Amino acid sequence: MVAIPSAAMTDLLPAIVQEPEQGAEAAVIWLHGLGASGHDFAPIPPELGLPADLPVRYVFPHAPQRPVTINMGMVMPAWYDIKSLDSRGQDEAGIRESEGQVRALIAREKERGVPASRIVLAGFSQGGAIALHTGLRYPERLAGIMVLSAYLPLHDKLTDEMTDANRSTPVFQAHGTEDPMVPMVLAQMGRSVLEGLNVPVAWHTYPMAHQVCGEEIRDIGAWLTTVLVPASDGTP
Repeated sequence: MVAIPSAAMTDLLPAIVQEPEQGAEAAVIWLHGLGASGHDFAPIPPELGLPADLPVRYVFPHAPQRPVTINMGMVMPAWYDIKSLDSRGQDEAGIRESEGQVRALIAREKERGVPASRIVLAGFSQGGAIALHTGLRYPERLAGIMVLSAYLPLHDKLTDEMTDANRSTPVFQAHGTEDPMVPMVLAQMGRSVLEGLNVPVAWHTYPMAHQVCGEEIRDIGAWLTTVLVPASDGTP
């Protein structure tokens, strides 16, 4: 059993929070990439085209400042250290720490009345890696996990650590075919692991580098609508 810091033990990360006009019935927690901030994706929600009657709270947290080995040890916003591009260089302690911080954000949404089943974890690049890592290990069913231009960290531990609650949680995975920062082969390796565990993955590729594009944003909006709009029988 892996020890994860509880919400009570974890200081909440500072974040940009966008509230809907009426009380939120769903939430998207969206993590930025290495060296960026919550401001990176804050302009995106109006472009998603979600139904006007779907009240969603968007949370864009800022990662802690930490030295990043691969960037000559410079201190920058990062969800974990990157020691090398080799999987053997993964910062497991940093990844677990960020998992605890994201769990604390989920706990806050639950305290504010949004159940886990109405929460989407999303992220770009390093943030996408944390969203995927955390979502698959979360003990309650989530609405979905969105992974943009990212990869599956600690993949060798997933079989033992993935919770039954999120084995069938929808995953939106998107990647640029010309990405020089996170080669698409890394994303494809993660996709293969997930599909081998019967996780439902919606796989999308776009002719772009390490970025997002208009077509991708439209696809994200369509997917979010699918996972967040309640079914006709009233179930989420």
